[in-house]
Amino acid sequence: MDMLQAFTNEQLKTEIPVVNVGDTIRVHNKIKEGRRERIQMFEGTVIAKHGGGISETFTVRRVSYGCGVEKTFPIHSPNVEKVDVIRQGKVRRAKLYYILDRVGKASKVKEKI
Repeated sequence: MDMLQAFTNEQLKTEIPVVNVGDTIRVHNKIKEGRRERIQMFEGTVIAKHGGGISETFTVRRVSYGCGVEKTFPIHSPNVEKVDVIRQGKVRRAKLYYILDRVGKASKVKEKI
């Protein structure tokens, strides 16, 4: 095993959050401000997952004050404290980029029963 592979395996999280496209989740993210550190929550719908292994990421979208905000979080980042799944969405696509053009109730994802 080469040194890069050993370093990558060392950085992987043991408990990976189960996040699927269409889920509404709350991400607890560490924010560093100077010497202080706090946890900020970002709640929204998962619109995409990308990659695998150490570079796996997921993109979360929410509408804040009438403006759409998207953030991409690496799954294995030490800054992602935990991920709570609030509701599971019923979708038939791998990427939900069509939601970007929708407004109001049309941008909602049906819940899996």
